[in-house]
Amino acid sequence: MTSTGAGLRAQIRTRDGWAVQHAVLTVTDMTGAQVLRAAADEEGAVRSEQPLAPGPYTVIVTAVGYAPAASTAIVTASGRMDVGAVVLARQGGAELPPPGAWTIDPMHSSVAAVAQHLGISSVHGRFTEFSGRIEIAEDLEKSRVEAVIKAASIDTGNGMRDGHLRSEDFLNVETYPELTYRSSGLAPAGTDRWTVHGELSLHGVVRPVDLELSYLGTGPDPWGGVRAAFRATAELRREEFKMNYNQVVAAGIAAIGTTLKVELDIQAVQGESLPMG
Repeated sequence: MTSTGAGLRAQIRTRDGWAVQHAVLTVTDMTGAQVLRAAADEEGAVRSEQPLAPGPYTVIVTAVGYAPAASTAIVTASGRMDVGAVVLARQGGAELPPPGAWTIDPMHSSVAAVAQHLGISSVHGRFTEFSGRIEIAEDLEKSRVEAVIKAASIDTGNGMRDGHLRSEDFLNVETYPELTYRSSGLAPAGTDRWTVHGELSLHGVVRPVDLELSYLGTGPDPWGGVRAAFRATAELRREEFKMNYNQVVAAGIAAIGTTLKVELDIQAVQGESLPMG
């Protein structure tokens, strides 16, 4: 059937430009009566050939997990309504990438920790070998993250210190070669900010650890993929993971602080695997 040019056109997107595939657009007249209802396709597009009488209408767009959006639109004499782009915000104002699997890219991510040294400065270290997966759910609070870190990959820029950290005094990498983190829940903490509830397995001990997560946005990469960026922080107390070693210098100051600040800068690639190259 040939299109007459009448009907409705709209595009439903997130603020990052992602299609909201499950959105529903409803049109009501000025009396509040529904005159049209249509669902978005996989590209977030809404199309209807149903002609509408010229005049003003109210357009309401809804989708699970998003705040409704309402606006006024005019149908021209031709019976056509061009709504244009409708941007939906996540419910509660908190954003995350589109639903689906995202794979952490260790080449463009960092897992670091900072400890106080002698009460006057900080020692910075990082783990160079790790992997992980993020699953963004339609119901965002049911999203999950899992990560595995190779304990022996600790690097503080000092070979002697790294060897000590790998020993039984600290990480004991021979007995506990991996650190693992598995989330158990997700709670919004503000626009683009979340609290990830989960458990960390470290040095043979499993403890609840919350991550304070910031979502930094998404964008294309040079390999044809799409990446999402996150930053997360947490604080750990060494004694909670049975790492009680501490040398006390002559002044009575602990050589190494009891608290570790964990800093994560993560890039994740959309999909179940990383791109080649």
